[in-house]
Amino acid sequence: MTDHKNAHDQPIGHPVPGWTARPTPPLTAMTGRFCRVEPLVPAPHAADLFAANAQDRDGRNWTYLGADGFTDPAAYHAWLDKMAAGSDPLFHAIIDLQTGKAVGIASYLRIDPANGVIEVGHINYSPLLQQTPAATEAMFLMMRRAFDELGYRRYEWKCDDRNGPSRAAAQRLGFSYEGTFRQALVYKDRNRDTAWFSIIDGDWPMVKAAFEQWLSPANFDSDGRQKQSLASLRAKPLDIADCINDTCPWSGKPVSADALTLYKGRVVGFCNPGCRDKFETAVGHFEAAL
Repeated sequence: MTDHKNAHDQPIGHPVPGWTARPTPPLTAMTGRFCRVEPLVPAPHAADLFAANAQDRDGRNWTYLGADGFTDPAAYHAWLDKMAAGSDPLFHAIIDLQTGKAVGIASYLRIDPANGVIEVGHINYSPLLQQTPAATEAMFLMMRRAFDELGYRRYEWKCDDRNGPSRAAAQRLGFSYEGTFRQALVYKDRNRDTAWFSIIDGDWPMVKAAFEQWLSPANFDSDGRQKQSLASLRAKPLDIADCINDTCPWSGKPVSADALTLYKGRVVGFCNPGCRDKFETAVGHFEAAL
């Protein structure tokens, strides 16, 4: 990263020439191959969403959300009316294109056009949406609108630090973990430490390319199972220029570009794949014994 300094020789942030405030998200649908993400309108969406959420029989989906689960359709409809009335958060329904039914919700929130920052949250995927291609595609469509259509610079994801599935989902989708704000909120009469994640515009080209490859028909077999994971498609190829060593630790010979591995975030090189494999096996045995 290039260092920038002012006239006082103090380090400053990189220039953002010609920056202008970004538009707010439009009230239009985003359509993919598996789903459509459209502004939430309780009248057509509430019944589908209530039925889909009823598949979550023990109510575990609501543990880390601001509201509790609903057992009464009228109460749920009233809650959706309240959520849909505002523009921040801007709630969306996720429609399964196979069934035409709403199966989940998500929103844009903390929308900051002046600085080009926007967050995705209030995500509630019913069991009918969880672990489906549509679940991934919905997040891609919302990201693509923020970066490509609206020109935002930063896209955020925040969750209860104890919400393991949400943390894992953020990282699978390409977000970088930035830290945890301790005692950030009180909700449901308990403390919440908030984990922060983000994707910035510099990350987006690689993140976008991985989504497009993952969502391609070529990445699914005849049973609809993925051939390559999203994380593997996003992984940066190892580069010999990033090696921390010039010679093989086993043989002392020069490092080869086809014999690299990643160890504790650093690229380590070997003279041939056999030496690399020996190293990986030894490390695997050592870590398994800890």
